[in-house]
Amino acid sequence: MIIDEEQSILEAQTSSAVEELKSAVSFQGKGAMQKLVGALREMRRLLSKSEFPPVEAAIKAGAIPLLVQCLSFGSPDEQLLEAAWCLTNIAAGKPEETKALLPALPLLIAHLGEKSSLPVAEQCAWALGNVAGEGEELRSVLLCQGALPPLARMMLPNKGSTVRTAAWALSNLIKGPDHKAATELIRVDGVLDAILRHLRKADEELATEVAWVVVYLSALSNVATSMLVKSDALQLLVQRLASSNSLQLLIPVLRSLGNVIAGDSHTIVAVLLPGCEITDNVIEVLVKCLKSEHRVLKKEAAWVLSNIAAGSIEHKQLIYSSEAAPLLLRLLSTAPFDIRKEVAYVLGNLCVAPTEGDGKPNLISEHLVSLVGRGCLPGFIDLVRSADTEAARLGLQFMELVLRGMPNGEGPKLVEQEDGIDAMERFQFHENEDLRNLANALVDRYFGEDYGLDEEAE
Repeated sequence: MIIDEEQSILEAQTSSAVEELKSAVSFQGKGAMQKLVGALREMRRLLSKSEFPPVEAAIKAGAIPLLVQCLSFGSPDEQLLEAAWCLTNIAAGKPEETKALLPALPLLIAHLGEKSSLPVAEQCAWALGNVAGEGEELRSVLLCQGALPPLARMMLPNKGSTVRTAAWALSNLIKGPDHKAATELIRVDGVLDAILRHLRKADEELATEVAWVVVYLSALSNVATSMLVKSDALQLLVQRLASSNSLQLLIPVLRSLGNVIAGDSHTIVAVLLPGCEITDNVIEVLVKCLKSEHRVLKKEAAWVLSNIAAGSIEHKQLIYSSEAAPLLLRLLSTAPFDIRKEVAYVLGNLCVAPTEGDGKPNLISEHLVSLVGRGCLPGFIDLVRSADTEAARLGLQFMELVLRGMPNGEGPKLVEQEDGIDAMERFQFHENEDLRNLANALVDRYFGEDYGLDEEAE
């Protein structure tokens, strides 16, 4: 009840502040500018207040057209800054409240240009970043109105705070699902060089925002990914991973690294060559992330490793013989489910050679025998028992490798010892046809009527 009363008071104060702003906008006498800036400052103070800022009350009272009027070119910086700040706070409201800013967008975008001071441009970028973060529809409006090029140009200088805000706004603007904005951004003159420079030299806070731009560039645009691979981006991402302990920075840097490796086959084939320093460095930083106490880093690192492990025999041997292998084995039996699933992809990929076509993959027996000997089979059988169909498929596929590939026909015995037959039989009448057929075929082939007869004859 007290909260409701406080909110009602706040909304009443906001309505009064809008009336005061209306009066200040039309006032022409002495001290008009101070009166207007004072009214804007009061409005901004109210919109910054409380857990539930009175955005709706401000919109209903008619604040938006007044704030747009206050953004007119030729106005003093103090006025422009306060008006843009008010609009930034309104843009952080509910989706329907953010959409009320549509009339303000052209002027907010126009103030990103060189005619405006840096503080004003930065505040407008912040407002536009809030709008872009609200959803695809508003991103599309901003892109159509030309918001991307001036925001991109704000990334070019070495002005930390401005670049940080522009990078944050751009990561919201290009986050898709359409890839065109990401491709447009990477093609803006100087942007790639600026990204590399900021990754190399910037403080962690700025590097974090720039890394999020790289995340969306590499996730959405093949053109951007290709340009990043051909630049120093990979080395710079690895250096950041090696030198930082900031989770806020490590997450986007690791995801960017994964996107670049997964998104461009050229990366694994021609850049991450076994024996090269960059390749060893990549494995080293991924091991660091697997050792991290942070769940998200372990999961992302396993995802990146699974993509490298899907490469050549040499790539598989590199991971198999690295410090990553024992860490992955431990995670398969001890980590939360989502990490175990990613780890299973890595270990499964380590045991099969690259194949052409849809045939059964050829085994790498040395890896399979060693990993099974080191205790990975129970972890895969646990995945078979899970309700997650993707994880169950991973488990069944690994069991097929064990049943087919363990020497001296040991596979069926090992699977039986770990209650693998019981795990597979739950799929006998499963609704997923692929899983049902795969599990039933394995049971029929390896545990049919003749299973165990050799032992009984002995």
